[in-house]
Amino acid sequence: MAPISRECDFLVIGGGSGGLASARKASGTYGAKVIAIESNRLGGTCVNVGCVPKKITWNAASISETMRDAAAYGFSFKETAPFDWTSFKHKRDAYVKRLNGIYEKNLHNDKVEYIHGRAHLLSKTEVQVVLDDGTKETIRAKKILLATGGHPTIPQNIPGSDLGITSDGFFELEKQPKKVALVGAGYIAVEMAGMFHALGSETHLFIRQDKFLRPFDPLISDTITKEYERQGIHIHRHSSQTKVEKIPGKEGWMNLHYKDSETSEGVLELDCLLWAIGRTPEVEDLGLDKAGVKQNGKGQIEADDYQNTNVENVYALGDVCGKVELTPVAIAAGRKLADRLFGGVKDAHLDYNNIPSVVFAHPEAGSIGLTEPQAREKYGEKVKIYKTNFPAMYYAMMEADEKGPTAYKLICVGEEEKVVGMHILGLGSSEILQGFGVAIKMGATKRDFDSCVAIHPTSAEELVTLK
Repeated sequence: MAPISRECDFLVIGGGSGGLASARKASGTYGAKVIAIESNRLGGTCVNVGCVPKKITWNAASISETMRDAAAYGFSFKETAPFDWTSFKHKRDAYVKRLNGIYEKNLHNDKVEYIHGRAHLLSKTEVQVVLDDGTKETIRAKKILLATGGHPTIPQNIPGSDLGITSDGFFELEKQPKKVALVGAGYIAVEMAGMFHALGSETHLFIRQDKFLRPFDPLISDTITKEYERQGIHIHRHSSQTKVEKIPGKEGWMNLHYKDSETSEGVLELDCLLWAIGRTPEVEDLGLDKAGVKQNGKGQIEADDYQNTNVENVYALGDVCGKVELTPVAIAAGRKLADRLFGGVKDAHLDYNNIPSVVFAHPEAGSIGLTEPQAREKYGEKVKIYKTNFPAMYYAMMEADEKGPTAYKLICVGEEEKVVGMHILGLGSSEILQGFGVAIKMGATKRDFDSCVAIHPTSAEELVTLK
């Protein structure tokens, strides 16, 4: 074992959003001696292969939809060339690279020592780091935070599955696929299917049951499943995949063998297959056993609401715990942890209730609080539902079969009709939800919603005029 090369108050393993937020708060605000270790690019999944490049691509897809819709408003123009995926991809990469630099600069500004290397626990107080040149050093820390995140899962029981890519590979595509299949029913599969389709790729979405986004309220899952079919996305229900094979003499193309509700022996010729079947915690070589850190059946690190693991002075947060796998959640939890460990705020911890989330589908959808089935299971007959659906005014100039859906639902409980859930979909839903999320977090009632004067003409005004 390499000798102890340095010591610190707080060692953060993982340079994603949660780990960096905690490191910067501990050092920059409270003056702790902090070291952060990352083996890949700073910013983690969100900055490099998640939220940021995803939203940029979603913007491009939305612009494509706006160009299509423009004819209804009297505009007439011709595209001189198809969407330039390659140049767009390179510009997106450059933007992400700038963010990587900003993250490193912020660490320097907050006096966090940054080491690029792969970390392995040796004990609950010591970590070995393998540096880029292969040399090793050992760091002793008073407290250790495990914030290593996760990575996409590829099925191991399907021959040829390695011919497919994951959400990480989506951002590495140098040219736009002509015909793509996505396997998965979660928000990653749904978002990427929507982007591929809007940008012009023939898109097939394979799901195991009859609809996708099943953990969301039925308003969202039912409506967006129906809308994707209206738009022309091919949805393969009750599907399974048996094997993937290269097509001889056709570079980059493959055959996907599958079963679904309509065929028992289907074959689909593709130039892109994307697996979006879940994520695996990044713990394979972390050395959790050497420190005695417990994991659950999925391999995720067990941590309580205060980010404590079962080992004293070893903490964990973010996707590696699998509690709520959202970037802002990891950031908020990381800062609260720094407040508690170094700022003297004894009870500081993140409240994991009423966390808003958005699916950047087409249309986008947002959710906070309980779904209707969850509310009815918890509160029974005390639940009252207010909901509406309508075409947004944006579609006023379009034919009926060209109009996208807008649908809102408020879930209220008790005589005071406290709002315990809100589920919305349609244009602008992500921005709408952020504001209403504050009200729901504060305990708003239906009467509070009703007391707010509507802003007209907007879609969101329907949320304060529900009957």
